[in-house]
This record gives sequence, C-alpha cells and structure tokens, in this order.
Amino acid sequence: MINKSRTPLSVLGKFRKRMGKSLHHGDRVWQVLTISMGICVLLLILSIGWTLWQGSVDARLKFGLSFLLPTLDASWNPVLDKFQAWPFIYGTLITSAMAILLALPISLGIGIFLAELCPGWLRLPLGWMLELLAAIPSVVFGLWGIFVFLPAVVEPVGSVLGHTLGSLPILGSLFAGSIPVSGASRLAASMILTIMIVPTISAVTRDVFLAIPHSQREAAFALGATEWETISQVLVPYGLSGILGAVILGLGRALGETMAVTMVIGNSIEGTLSLLRPGYTMSSVIANEFAEAVSPLHSQSLIEIGLLLFVITLLLNLLARFLVWRVARRAPQQEVRG
Repeated sequence: MINKSRTPLSVLGKFRKRMGKSLHHGDRVWQVLTISMGICVLLLILSIGWTLWQGSVDARLKFGLSFLLPTLDASWNPVLDKFQAWPFIYGTLITSAMAILLALPISLGIGIFLAELCPGWLRLPLGWMLELLAAIPSVVFGLWGIFVFLPAVVEPVGSVLGHTLGSLPILGSLFAGSIPVSGASRLAASMILTIMIVPTISAVTRDVFLAIPHSQREAAFALGATEWETISQVLVPYGLSGILGAVILGLGRALGETMAVTMVIGNSIEGTLSLLRPGYTMSSVIANEFAEAVSPLHSQSLIEIGLLLFVITLLLNLLARFLVWRVARRAPQQEVRG
C-alpha cells in the first residue's frame, strides 16, 4: 500500500497551504501598518491644530471675530497691543489669486507642449530643466527677485498698469497709486509666486496628459479632428481632474510660501487694496515678527494667524478633493453619453 499522505504531491500541497497562511498573516501585518500610518498622519494634523488653538487662546478671547473681519481702520500695533489680521489675510489671498491667474495658462501651455507637441530629443532635457526650476530654494528666488526681477520687470510693469488701469472704475482700486522705485509690492510677490508655482503645475499637467490612453487621440483623429481640436476637446476634458489637482497643489504652495514673498512684498501694513503698494502676507508677518514679539499677546496673535493659515490650507485641500471627485464622477457619464 502507498501512503498517500507521504506522496510528493501531498507534501507540496501542505507546503503551499502553509505558505498561503503565512502570506495571509503577512497581509494582515501590512494592513495594520498602513492603517497605523494613516492614523499617525491624522493625529499629527490634529496635534498641529490643537497646539495652534491652545497657543492663541488669549488673542481669540480678546479680539474675537474683529481679528479676522475686514475693517477700514484695521491696524497692527504691538506697542498698543492692538492686532487685526485682515491686511495679512488680504495680502495672502490677493497674491495667491493673482499668481494662479497668471500661472494657469502658462503652465497648461507648457504641459501640453511637453506631452503632445515637443520633439522627442527636446522633451527629456526640457523636462529636467522644469523639475530643476521647481527644486530651487525660495530664498534664491527672493534674492534674484530683489536684484534682477524687481528693477527690470516688476517696476516697469507696475508703472504701466498704474497709468493704464488705475483710472478704470472696476480695476482702479487694484492698480491705484504708484509702485515704489524698488518694485517691492504685492504685484512683485504675485509675479515671483507665479514663477515658483509654474514648474509644479506644469510637471503635474504633463504627467496627466502622458497618462491619457493613446486610444483617445486615435479616436479623435479618426473622426477628422485636428490636433488642436483633439487637445482642447478631448484631452483637456479627459484629464480635467488631474489638471485641477495640479492647480490646487500650486495654490497651496502659493498660500504657504514665506521667504521669497517676505523679501519682495515690501513688508508694510497699509490699508490700501492696490497690488502696486507694499504689503504683508500671513506667512511673511509670522516670519518677520515672531522671533521679536514684544508681548505675550503679540506672540499669540501671530499664532492665531498661523492657525488661520492652517485652517485655510486644510479647507482648500478638502475643497480640492471634492472638486476632483465631482469631475472624476462626471467623466464616465460623459463617456457613456458620447
């Protein structure tokens, strides 16, 4: 009689069964580790928010909502312990919004060129240069901006905008007054931020277009579409969720940028809304004044600005995820209708 339990096939089957159990246990360990890392990220975010909340308790109790609301007499006076953050909030929002408006068409054009139109011999070195530009430290952008970009570009552009758009009824408040001789202004910060976020948005946009299946292009060409029609009516709508994510990524960097903006914005508290005048952002005022705060209330007011910047960034990311989800959910429905 042959003992079936000792045959090579039965031994191999038992070995495979044991290996399957061990691999299954390995999957459980990996699952626990990944869940733990996700929980750690959540705890880190909550810890940062809680630290900022506790560190600004006195400022929140004293100033309340008046610390955030726009007022004509908003001031920042450490000597009198009078603090209102609206000038910094406005400076952050207007410089970031202008940077996105300027960077979006440029970045989209660069991404389309690199993915669809660029010759093969030029695509790789141009992509490397784009990624290298994104890796330059912000302080280098600030130094270059002070000595080269502001006197050569920002000051002439600001003068032209002030003379041409400053008298218009709608845009007059944004371009009122005259730009300083040095060029340091909110406009300078917006243009420096544009240069800094263009590589990020362009690189992500390029990757989005490269990830689109070639069948989409072939189908459009088969129907008689030109190259421009294929890009504008097929590829851009198909990759809209990725492009939107790239824009939000660039906007997040613009909101939190510190050193370059601090070096070119002028660091002045003014009540004017003009882009041509010096100003402050939330990150730049924290960088400038936190180490030299003259009172505990001054420090806590700066921490409250940090808390506000943290909340704005968090809400922006949540909004971005929602918009990407909406666009991604709409795409399959459009494909089915098509």
